[in-house]
Amino acid sequence: MSGLPEHLHWRKSSFSNGNNGACVEVAEAPGGGRYLRDTKDRGKPAHYFTAAEWDAFLRGAKAGEFD
Repeated sequence: MSGLPEHLHWRKSSFSNGNNGACVEVAEAPGGGRYLRDTKDRGKPAHYFTAAEWDAFLRGAKAGEFD
């Protein structure tokens, strides 16, 4: 993937295991943002979220907003 910072440490979501290939990976970006990519097609561009956007997403997920 071009344009991404070098040496990103990608982590697979703990909720991705056993979901018929529906997996995502997350990497912390410099400055606290996050990159999100599709595990089964790493050739696709990663999505970038600022630290504030990622924090809002996590708060919403924990509050059940996406259930």
